[in-house]
Amino acid sequence: MQPVLWRPSESSIKSSSIQSLINELNQAQNLGIDSYWGLHKWSIENIGEFWSRTWDRCGLIGRKGVHAYTPAQYFPEAKFFADAELNVGENLLSYGTDSEVAIIEVDESYASREITYGELRNSVAACAAALRALGVAAGDRVAAWTPNNSEAAIFAIAALSIGAVVSTASPDFAPSAVHDRFGQIEPKFLLACSSYNYNGKKFDCIGKIEEIAAGLPSLKKIVVVHRDETKSSYEDWKLWLSPHKGSSLKFDRFPFDHPGFVLFSSGTTGKPKCIVHRAAGVLLKLRAEYKYHLELSSQDRTLFYTTCGWMMWNWLLFTLGTGSSIVLYDGSPAFPKVDRLFEVAAKYKVTALGFSAKYADSLRKAEIDLKSEHDLSKIRLMMSTGSVLAPESFDFLYKSTKPDMQLVSLSGGTDICGCFIMGVPTLPVHRGEIQGPCLGLAMNVYRQDGSNADKDEKGELVCEEPFPSMPIGFWGDEDGSRYRSAYFSGFEGVWTHGDFSAVTENGGFLMFGRSDATLNSKGVRIGTAEIYRVVETFPEVKEAMAVSQDWENDSRVVLFLVMNEKSTLDDDLRNRLKTALRNQASPKHVPDLILAAPELPRTKSNKLVELAVTDVINGRDVRNRDALANPEALDWFSQLREIK
Repeated sequence: MQPVLWRPSESSIKSSSIQSLINELNQAQNLGIDSYWGLHKWSIENIGEFWSRTWDRCGLIGRKGVHAYTPAQYFPEAKFFADAELNVGENLLSYGTDSEVAIIEVDESYASREITYGELRNSVAACAAALRALGVAAGDRVAAWTPNNSEAAIFAIAALSIGAVVSTASPDFAPSAVHDRFGQIEPKFLLACSSYNYNGKKFDCIGKIEEIAAGLPSLKKIVVVHRDETKSSYEDWKLWLSPHKGSSLKFDRFPFDHPGFVLFSSGTTGKPKCIVHRAAGVLLKLRAEYKYHLELSSQDRTLFYTTCGWMMWNWLLFTLGTGSSIVLYDGSPAFPKVDRLFEVAAKYKVTALGFSAKYADSLRKAEIDLKSEHDLSKIRLMMSTGSVLAPESFDFLYKSTKPDMQLVSLSGGTDICGCFIMGVPTLPVHRGEIQGPCLGLAMNVYRQDGSNADKDEKGELVCEEPFPSMPIGFWGDEDGSRYRSAYFSGFEGVWTHGDFSAVTENGGFLMFGRSDATLNSKGVRIGTAEIYRVVETFPEVKEAMAVSQDWENDSRVVLFLVMNEKSTLDDDLRNRLKTALRNQASPKHVPDLILAAPELPRTKSNKLVELAVTDVINGRDVRNRDALANPEALDWFSQLREIK
């Protein structure tokens, strides 16, 4: 059993939302629940009642209806709140008072501004009116290609308030990567930025906007946020909103299954999958996370380092529904020094701070004593996600920050726009472990044969019962076949998430990384197909394979190339490949190591087998070597010194 690094006080347990729900159930039904585990068991055995009570306890605004849960024989066909109606925008804006701070915006240059809830409501009303004036209606898609700024937040809430479907991407994605995403959903409107700053450098975006527009013929309007002296022919954000100042907030209510977001998969086997999320389902699931697992309230100020291209941006935005204020940080978390994010957290009195596991690892390697450099007295909660948080990083964060904060490792994903497993404020934090499954989520770990794994035995992470933030489906997947293949082809009747995991003796979870071919580059999911589309345009390259390798408590991307005849892989070609990937995809697509291979393994149907190479270079047995047309190709990878 791993050592305990943090333990909640008796008083905090008694005052927790978890204990409040336990008390309510015991008083009403005499259930005798005496622990989190008893409450969790009840929540997954009484799905409709749990989510109905959660709706009430979170104070959701809308008509709940009487059918909280309708089970179905097929997992994704189960229905939540079939006769409910609500507006997500209304639920995000109705809690903070006009004078309370909603958003604090900070960038690399130390420029900042505060936006109150009153100002936020006025700006959202103006943006919603402007979108309506363009003819944007419920169900229409709208998109943003912007940094993590207040304009993006205002735009997203406004679009949700009128029933539009929102997609966002960060400006480090090249036009081709934007086309791969937005091109599939055909947005009517695009919010873009004139420039952005990262790592001390300014990047002009005007030329890229023109290229993006050329590939999105569905666009009726492009509006640009001009934050500096950069000029363009596109209408400015402030000027676009100006005629609509003074507009009133209008909240039409929509069915629970009304789509609100399209998030994108990593693009492993082609163009990224467009994951369509029901706005209300995401709202309810996230409100449960905030209330039960994080205890977020109007007393909190939340900063999670993210970009608009990651689902954690949506996660952060929705914390506004608790009355919490949010800090939107735009730039590198490690510029001009590695602890920049903690500097921001201290200055703006953040109470809940989130970052990637990779960032925590970089802080640990820098050996910084954060508590001596910054006033961290306000922080009560730290969160980490994006990849596995190493046990050594648990040690470091408790030693270098403060021993009385709860360290919460999160695991979930874009697929559900939320968490499967995360922190539990009434349980201790054990070194290297995620505390437990979320309430309402029936999590388990299976062996390959579908049986339950033993405690501490590695297996596939699954969810055995439906939940409100299941995707509606994939955009363009008319018969649902891609959706079924993605989540329900692993084991019959359950959601298979594609993570290697284990349940500990404590009931917590250990995570061992992705079990599919999706790459994890610096905490960001990257699809191999996006890399191949760039690399294989080089005449020297015959074919390519990119895989993730566990490396120094994190992961790195290794790119293997089969070279064309008379071509060799030298440093010049490596540099040109990296430059092309950075410019045509994003900096996150640049591999950590590029090596030449004599041959790549493939199936008998001539498909490359990334999972087999991933297993070999990570020291795991290949699960189905006999299915390969050329299994001997794996021998070269197993003997490769550069990856040891």
